[in-house]
Amino acid sequence: MSQLRKEDIKQEVFDLYDDYAHNRIDRRNFMQQLSTYAVGGITVAALSSFLMPDYKGQIQIAQDDPRLTSEYINYPSPNGAGTIKGLLSKPVDAKGKLGGIVVVHENRGLNPHIEDVGRRAALPGFISLAPDMLTPLGGYPGTDDAGREMQSKRDRNQMLEDFIAAYDYLKAHPDCNGNVGVVGFCFGGWISNMMAVRIPGLKAAVPFYGGQPAKEDVPNIQAPLLLHYASLDTRVNEGWPAYEAALKENNKAYTAYRYENVNHGFHNDTTPRYDKAAAELAWSRTIEFFRQKLK
Repeated sequence: MSQLRKEDIKQEVFDLYDDYAHNRIDRRNFMQQLSTYAVGGITVAALSSFLMPDYKGQIQIAQDDPRLTSEYINYPSPNGAGTIKGLLSKPVDAKGKLGGIVVVHENRGLNPHIEDVGRRAALPGFISLAPDMLTPLGGYPGTDDAGREMQSKRDRNQMLEDFIAAYDYLKAHPDCNGNVGVVGFCFGGWISNMMAVRIPGLKAAVPFYGGQPAKEDVPNIQAPLLLHYASLDTRVNEGWPAYEAALKENNKAYTAYRYENVNHGFHNDTTPRYDKAAAELAWSRTIEFFRQKLK
């Protein structure tokens, strides 16, 4: 990254990046508005570079990590889109059948960061599957900007069906014990919530800063939920009070954590929105939750 520090960046810049990352403004408007904050020797180029993900320098578990077997597989899409590509990972020293975890990417396809998260999910003793919903359009294109543009061309409910198919694939895998959960981030957080709505047999759902289902969908949730929210994420958080009220009203099992003074995307260690303490705490809670629910 550049010489800028996270502490040098105003919160408004992170909010602006959030608007850009979620397609509420285009790149031209993003750069124009970013110029407002290019003061005191900080250039627009430096700000833009600082905000963009750094995949090469932030991979925690390498693709060829000897502790894991990781391979790309393809499973059938129920949408007539052929097959969906996904990264399947499991520990090399696994004994017996493993709990399964579907890892759901953000709104830009299966980028190197989410592949890394898929491997992180497998390493503690699970079999994980991280699908790429850009497969019908040619797959993750190599940059998040292009990935976001591609993913916006897919219907999100069709993508939900394709992630449900990933659950079916993993549940039936010979190395899986049949107990499958899901973890997802941003768009993937919404998918995680909706998989809990749609799949009666789902054993656990962990949405990170994910959009909430409609109130009328909540009675269908059977899976216990572990929900992670960022205090500065006003866009997503505004839907939480109604969701929590519906969960309580319907006696659903859930635990929600709010991480103070962190932004949407705080778990993603490839961007400056990352908060190490909050990310590590949320991830340790996630793995412990899966250990309890996917036995």
